[in-house]
Amino acid sequence: LLVGCGSKSPAGAADAPPVEVGVITVSTASATVESELPGRTSAYRKAEVRPQVSGIIQKRLFTEGAEVKAGAQLYQIDPATYEAAYSSAQAQLASAEANFLAAKARNARVQNLSSSKVISQQDADDSVAAFAQAQAGLEIAKAAVETARINLKYTKVVAPIGGVIGKSSVTEGALVSAGQTQVLTTIQQLDPIYVDVSQSADELLKLRRQIMSGKVAAPGEAKVSLTLNDGSRYEQEGRLQFAEVGVSESTGTVVLRALFPNPNKLLLPGMFVRTQLQEGVHANAILVPQQGITRDRSGGATTLVVTKDNKVELRSIKTSRAVGDKWLVEEGLAVGEQVIVEGLQKVKPGATVKAVPAQIAKKAGE
Repeated sequence: LLVGCGSKSPAGAADAPPVEVGVITVSTASATVESELPGRTSAYRKAEVRPQVSGIIQKRLFTEGAEVKAGAQLYQIDPATYEAAYSSAQAQLASAEANFLAAKARNARVQNLSSSKVISQQDADDSVAAFAQAQAGLEIAKAAVETARINLKYTKVVAPIGGVIGKSSVTEGALVSAGQTQVLTTIQQLDPIYVDVSQSADELLKLRRQIMSGKVAAPGEAKVSLTLNDGSRYEQEGRLQFAEVGVSESTGTVVLRALFPNPNKLLLPGMFVRTQLQEGVHANAILVPQQGITRDRSGGATTLVVTKDNKVELRSIKTSRAVGDKWLVEEGLAVGEQVIVEGLQKVKPGATVKAVPAQIAKKAGE
């Protein structure tokens, strides 16, 4: 009886059904290679307005913080002295023109007399020189008039670009000087707007090698999306403009610049943002849900695979980056293998299991 009773226990254990686990079947798919990088916004164009002539500010003709158009007048500098200088230059031009006409007529008469041998050659040469001097004096007078006109024009300080104008650093009655270091105001064009991001030179080199080898296809036009500092998604999509040709010696990063539409002026210069940059397309990517991959003590990625004889096998794999809620697996898995993603805590390597399609796989197929 004792022998009979003792033999039932192992038989009962052997008859216990295998643990059921949810698996996904490894397959390849096209995956967009993205990088999430920090960045800051900067104005598309920025102009610091400074006076080009000296004088007293008579008027300020703009509202601080408003939109201004290129060419709009911003300040009026007292034009009295420049108007007087312009009038004086015009008078000198009139005198130079009269001298030129007189010298021209005199030279014509002298040359006629010279051809008849009535006057000496010296007198004829002096007449030619006097005519040339009068002609040069006329050109100098014209240049003086143009200079005076430009200085008078500069008494009207205008906007060099269109955009949003900042605060004014001067008020009416202030004395300003040509070439001063202090800016009168600043204009920034905010639509579109730049976003400057920094990427590790090592990551950029790795990606370019993958593109050169054909493993990753380069995108025709790299798209960029933004996540704002409050966690919200920016609705406009940007385009990558260029990558800096040098690597920063202090940080080991490369600066990338993207251009974003900004019609509502939601983005302001200096804002911190997170960018999602589409760097390429992996044509035959193996993607595994993140819950199916764990890390060992050394930080290496591992996963549990169901073999053909329904045994659990611990597999070391190599992952490169996250793509959505999945890991991109570079090495360690083959197409057709079954990876456990549900019920991991119930099994261990070597155990016999029953593999069923995971719920996440069913949802993905719906």
